[in-house]
Amino acid sequence: MSTSEALPLEDLVDTARYPLSDLDGAAGAAVVSRARRELAADGCTVLPDFISPSLQGLLQQECAAMAPRAHFDVATVNVYNMAVDADLPEDHPGRTAFERGNAFVPRDRVPAGSLISRLYSHTLFQQFVARCFELRELHELADPLSGLVLNVVEPGMEHPWHFDTNEFTVSMLTQEAEDGGVFEYCPNIRSAEEENFGRVRDVLSGRGGESTRRLPLRPGDLQLFKGRYSLHRVSPVRGRVARHSAIFAYSERPGVIGSVSRTRQLFGRVLPEHLAAEGKAVRGDRLLD
Repeated sequence: MSTSEALPLEDLVDTARYPLSDLDGAAGAAVVSRARRELAADGCTVLPDFISPSLQGLLQQECAAMAPRAHFDVATVNVYNMAVDADLPEDHPGRTAFERGNAFVPRDRVPAGSLISRLYSHTLFQQFVARCFELRELHELADPLSGLVLNVVEPGMEHPWHFDTNEFTVSMLTQEAEDGGVFEYCPNIRSAEEENFGRVRDVLSGRGGESTRRLPLRPGDLQLFKGRYSLHRVSPVRGRVARHSAIFAYSERPGVIGSVSRTRQLFGRVLPEHLAAEGKAVRGDRLLD
């Protein structure tokens, strides 16, 4: 029996509020129904105090202890994770460059007994996430580095505007910044069929105020997000305290491993698994990234 299965779910999640073991009951069905409605309308839903309040202090302590293991990198990027100097038209939003200064603790440096590791691998949690996203099933990434990560944004840094490569994202704030570090997003600004470069360009140039939403998050809140189609960022972190968030990466397909270039960019290294899988990924759409 794995560590996550041996740990009672009540020790992880506020199951009185989120009855993951009874999703077909009235209370569980209501939670899933609300999440589906908000995801369909807004591309995002937040489940406050998903982690039991009695464990939120431990959650923050554990993640703060592993934060120094992060690979830190400052890079010039655009919203599409492609070369800024690519052969693009003058007014293309991909020509807008940002300085990304965040860091990631890879999965092989996240202790197996930590709360976020136990939650990531818990079968009932995975089934709950799949239901909320209306998926038949989901799988942990086979990637030994990017399946479960801790994102660290230090004071003076930010995670600038970008799109996710995965259609859905599951994350949890574990430590608030002293100031700044706000999650901002533009729901459904593009689709699988249409990039909508004009709207993206407006946001990047500061003219997207009406379409930009600011999402207040607290440690222990679970966020489900369709980041493939919603432009989003973490605003600059200020003060003396870094922003920490756990990212639980799943896929509809088993065996998913990140590309060599993206893995090296995020973690500063690659493993034999990445080299063996290179060139075998199947794209689900024709979007830039």
